[in-house]
Amino acid sequence: MNIALTGASGHMGKETLKQFLTLNPLDKIRILVLEEKEVPKMRKEFKNHLDKLEILQGDLADLSICRSLVKDMDYVFNLAALIPSGSDKDPLASKRANHLGVLNLIQAIEELSDKQPKFVDITSVALYGDRNYKHPFGRVSDPLLPSPYDVYSIDKMRGEFAVLESNIKNWVVIRQTAMIYLDMIDCNHKDGLMFHTTFNGPLEWSTAEQSGLLMKNIVIEDQRKDLSKTFWRKVFNLGSGEENRITGYETLDLGFQLMGGSASSFFGPRDNICRNFHGVWFYDGKELDKLFHFQGDKIHDYFKKIGKAHKIYRAGKILPPGLIRKFVLDPLKKDDLAPAYWAKHNIESKLIAYFGSREAYEKLPHKFDDTYPLLCQGNLPNGEHVDYASLKKEENARFIDYGFDVDKKDEEINLEDLQRVAAMHGGKLLETKFMTGDIYRKLKWENQDGEVFEARPYTVLRGGHFMNISYKNYAWDFDRLCQKDKIYAQYWYDSHEKNENHYYYMDEQYHALIK
Repeated sequence: MNIALTGASGHMGKETLKQFLTLNPLDKIRILVLEEKEVPKMRKEFKNHLDKLEILQGDLADLSICRSLVKDMDYVFNLAALIPSGSDKDPLASKRANHLGVLNLIQAIEELSDKQPKFVDITSVALYGDRNYKHPFGRVSDPLLPSPYDVYSIDKMRGEFAVLESNIKNWVVIRQTAMIYLDMIDCNHKDGLMFHTTFNGPLEWSTAEQSGLLMKNIVIEDQRKDLSKTFWRKVFNLGSGEENRITGYETLDLGFQLMGGSASSFFGPRDNICRNFHGVWFYDGKELDKLFHFQGDKIHDYFKKIGKAHKIYRAGKILPPGLIRKFVLDPLKKDDLAPAYWAKHNIESKLIAYFGSREAYEKLPHKFDDTYPLLCQGNLPNGEHVDYASLKKEENARFIDYGFDVDKKDEEINLEDLQRVAAMHGGKLLETKFMTGDIYRKLKWENQDGEVFEARPYTVLRGGHFMNISYKNYAWDFDRLCQKDKIYAQYWYDSHEKNENHYYYMDEQYHALIK
């Protein structure tokens, strides 16, 4: 058995590689690393497995590299990604890794005709965009609403669409939830990205080890039985269950507890964005676990594991919080990803996108007090209270009207379902004939602006894709689209006012602009 793996030098990639190396039988694992300096590091780290490990160095945006990677493979696992803040700092690199690289992998696999490997593509929770207490749960049929200025999510969305519409015989898309790993605190204290965690946003955490185990179990189960009806040619959410559902504030709090403090000791409400993030609790995350039995890690236990792995954090317990703020956090506020930087340098487009307006930003208190509502304490922005523990239970999840019954089996989806979904989106289905259940046949649709596009019913109804300007340009026009699109509107207006009329976009140099 031969497996190709991209992103092997990343956190999830390394855990996946470790798991793959325990497979039996196993002939070869071919990995692709982007940077030449990573090659000797990987050879050293996996020196006991060089008889089965082949390392390619190159760029996914190079089609010839992708052809070399996938040749003679049984499986191709694409874990490569340039995530924020890297994607924010270098959007062109994001496009190469997260979009163009996927297109090249697809082409390289399609060219193999009858010898195609099975393709596993990892995308992201970021595709669902911003969520709050109104609709904290998500499932794969949800509309994809990448948050303004998040080039990572747009690139991942475009790549995912290409996979769903490809001619690869056996593919699967897995949308990874928020992922924690042992070095996460260190990796997220280098720039202003840490201020992009909304305090009240829902986050469901899986561990890198958990995700790596899933990848291995996919191979084991696929070798053991036929997964054609239950797994291949589908989209899944990689979740981790109720115990790992918390908020952004709780996440920061768990991290700073390792240093003897709390989130409120180091942060104020004005430090972090209020909307335009990406996080959701996965209602259907259990579907993957039913197939592959990989869940088990608990977020609170994992933070203790981080503390044991990084004993230096204990030094924070003897330092005053003010000192840590001054020398650790305050310098990060000067980074161009930080809200404080936007306010100081009059970057109004981002203050609007992430807070609603400069006025809304400046109304926020500098410190946490009774006037700032924290969802994890059961407080809502309108002054009401909610049972937070109850909110996290799947049986209390609230969903939108998709235009069709998402609980229908694939073979039961009919022409009227397709027509209703298109109409809910403010568009239409341009086909008059459809054989019930034929959800992988490409059809012609018209979007909210009368533009014609082609997509499979599965892509639209199960994958949540519906063509709009974000698929072509780095532009986010949801304020206007929601006036026509009833599906988008049900989520977008959870954090945006109906009278907002902003067109968020980036110019050719990726500067954030607004009309």
